[in-house]
Formats: sequence, structure tokens, C-alpha cells
Amino acid sequence: MEVKTMAEMKASGETPEILFWVGCAGSYDSRSQQISRKLVEILNKANISFAILGNEEMCTGDPARRAGNEFVFQMLALQNIQTLNEYEVRKIVTICPHCFNVMKNEYPALGGNYEVIHHSQLLKSLLDEGRIKVEGNVFKDKKITYHDSCYLGRANNIYEAPRDVLEHLDNELVEMGRSRSKGFCCGAGGAQMWKEDEPGDKRVNVERTEEALGTGADIIAVNCPYCMTMMTDGVKAKEKQGSVMVYDISELILQNQK
Repeated sequence: MEVKTMAEMKASGETPEILFWVGCAGSYDSRSQQISRKLVEILNKANISFAILGNEEMCTGDPARRAGNEFVFQMLALQNIQTLNEYEVRKIVTICPHCFNVMKNEYPALGGNYEVIHHSQLLKSLLDEGRIKVEGNVFKDKKITYHDSCYLGRANNIYEAPRDVLEHLDNELVEMGRSRSKGFCCGAGGAQMWKEDEPGDKRVNVERTEEALGTGADIIAVNCPYCMTMMTDGVKAKEKQGSVMVYDISELILQNQK
């Protein structure tokens, strides 16, 4: 896939409509890379001019701040803000609710003021406007349950956009008992992704996976790379990987994988 960087765009005198903030997971995690590619495919289908920062993109610093290292957070955030401001970036889309939250709500205090949207919001608008359509029937007759990520849901009150995207599918949607504002974390938020489990009887992701499996769904839909990892691991822990799959909502719209 050919994706231009902001540096290449600037060199050719172009100004992209939107910056795709890939994020650490979308760049380095093999499963999340598939989501990054899917969003690029969607942006191309919608004829949206976009670019990425490439090697100039650093971690947003969100995990460092959640873990209590404010110095590292500010160091990373200020470096990113300087880069974004030099390119006069105005609009950013990201596949990660953690990147979305910190750039939307916490970067402004450090001089980074941008219109930041999550890819579920972008997908909803593109589908509603008819700029993209659901393609493929790989998941025909499959039952889907949707997992609310904490940083998109409870932290930013975005519950309907991902569901509106899934409503464009013919599949039956089933809700878990704990959803929307009463949703339950996958177990990775707040920098928990990088630390060992605390003492307890059950891993958080297994608890949440059991709730998802309890709906009888064939597919667990997520909107976050962290949730993708934790729910996939939960499905494996319950030995259900042969019958239940975990997909990002973008992969359900363009169903040309597998």
C-alpha cells in the first residue's frame, strides 16, 4: 500500500484533508496493522486526501501519563505537538481510543489544538453520506456483539457511532449485560497493558469475554487495539477461537479479508 507522509505531501505542495494517526499498536502490532491497512483502504475508497507522519510520529504519551510518569508524557506530547503544528495539521483520525482521548482532551493544555475523531465516527459519517458501502458477505448470518472501549465510551460518551456503523450490516446485533455507560473494561486500559496482573481469582479480559460469549455471538466487534488483544486472548483462554472471532468494526464493513 502506498501511503504518503506529511513530509512528502509538503514537499509536493499538497495539503491533506486529514492526518491518519497510526499509533503504536497500529504501527507495530501485527494484528492492529491489519486495522491500519483497512482504514487506509476505506480512506482511499472514499477519495479522502490523507497522510501519515511516518517516522516523525511518536507515542502520544498516554501510557506514560496513566502509569504516573508525567515527565515522559509531556516530553512525548510536546514533541508530537511541535511536529503537528509545523505541518499545520487541523484534523486527525485515529484507530485507537487512547490516542483519540489524549490528543482530543489533553493535548490542548500543551498547545495542541486539533479536530480529533475516532475511526468509528469517520466510518459512520462516510456510510451515512454514501461515500462508502458495506462490501462482501463473509460474515452473513453471523451474530455480533459489540464491546464498548472505556476511552471511547465512558471517557468520551461515544456509544452510538460504532453501533450505527454495525447497523449497516444485515447481522443480528446482541448487547452484553454491561454495555454503554455501564460497560466493563477489557483489562488493558490505564496502562494495565504493560504490567502484571494484580492478585485475584480471574483475569479481567476473561470476565469480559465470558460476558461476550454469553450472548451467543459468533463475532465480537471492537474499536480499539487494546480491546482487540485482550478479547482475542480471552477467546483463546476459553478455547473458543475456532467458533468465535474478534474483529474491528472497520473489518466488518469491508469484508474482503480471510
